Amino acid sequence: MRCLRFLHGDGEVKEEDPVTMSASVRSISTTSTERDVRSGSDFTSLNVSDMSAESIRRTQYPSFTDRPSNLRVFSFAELKSATRNFSRSLMVGEGGFGCVYRGIIKTSDEPSERIEIAVKQLNRKGLQGQKEWLTEMNVLGIVDHPNLVKLIGYCADDDERGVQRLLVYEYMPNGSVDDHLSSRSTSTLSWPMRLKVALDSARGLKYLHEEMEFQVIFRDLKTSNILLDENWNAKLSDFGLARHGPTEGLTHVSTAVVGTLGYAAPEYMQTGRLTAKSDIWSYGVLLYELITGRRPIDRNRPKSEQKLLEWVKPYIGDKKRFPIIIDPRLEGHYNLKSMTKLSNVANRCLVRMPKSRPKMSEVYEMVQKIVDSVETGPPQPPLHYHGSVSEPGAKRTKKGSLKRRLQEFKFGCRNIIWRGWKPEIVKTF
Repeated sequence: MRCLRFLHGDGEVKEEDPVTMSASVRSISTTSTERDVRSGSDFTSLNVSDMSAESIRRTQYPSFTDRPSNLRVFSFAELKSATRNFSRSLMVGEGGFGCVYRGIIKTSDEPSERIEIAVKQLNRKGLQGQKEWLTEMNVLGIVDHPNLVKLIGYCADDDERGVQRLLVYEYMPNGSVDDHLSSRSTSTLSWPMRLKVALDSARGLKYLHEEMEFQVIFRDLKTSNILLDENWNAKLSDFGLARHGPTEGLTHVSTAVVGTLGYAAPEYMQTGRLTAKSDIWSYGVLLYELITGRRPIDRNRPKSEQKLLEWVKPYIGDKKRFPIIIDPRLEGHYNLKSMTKLSNVANRCLVRMPKSRPKMSEVYEMVQKIVDSVETGPPQPPLHYHGSVSEPGAKRTKKGSLKRRLQEFKFGCRNIIWRGWKPEIVKTF
């Protein structure tokens, strides 16, 4: 990631660069080292230099006082054992926050039962990671929704090296949406699965914006922050940048600009004024990413195609030309009508005037109608992809050609087994 500063000087936005992480719990490890350290957040104004487990319980935040919290308090020794002394062989992600490890613990209800977890360990250097750690504690400690990643507990132990700060999440075995949309992946999500991701994400945002006693603005919606559980349900993750929405009588929250370039709303980037409509803009970008399979900004493409929203403009109003922007890795296996309808929803989310954008509940209803109009069946595993599908307009190679054989050698033709799904042979064509 690299920091991009803006003329108003309020803060900074990060640009997405390729990251090297495993296909699981990828976004639980934040890759941002440039997140805001100057503005005081409603969730994070605690003195982070004194954050023992006992001091956390005494904080005057709703997650630990006024509202019940089911978070489990772990000792550092427990998590050290669960991750085999934080073995690098169990590391599933690494970023500015620190490292994320896969582990196994006994459940608190049934000690004989064991569950898989993801353990995020704070890098002890730097104030910003501590603030994000506390923000996640206070947000995920009070939310309870099937489309938000579950925070199981935390650790804030003192030892000879200082305070050890860790967060323990449910383990998400099917990685992030970004993992499966990435051009480096040998598989991609089917169109029904992409519709499900759109619906699940909208449901999670609707809960944060409109269904809690106070509003939470996510502020960092992107495909790498949407994880997939063993049943392919999508869940929002990484709440380190979340902010309390404006209180009654106020129209916005003034804050330094942080987030990911390509997803952040233009008015927020220009003024630092944050509202729930900023998340709506990011959701519109997400929908076009699901349709096209492309990142919002991709410097590896031709200059005219580097910015996703600018590239799709000439095609979205023309039904005949619309297929040009569709992800070629879907290989024609999609419902064009539902795809154009989803594009219309995205366009409403991407209106320049924030007040003209729909609320998340309205967006959710629109996406739900699209899903209901298409027979998606049960959630599907990602489609296997051998890399033989070319960009729109290019010619396919003939079966049996040297190019095809080289591609098969590179990616390998093998049985693909997905957790929870019946193994089957994926044939090449």
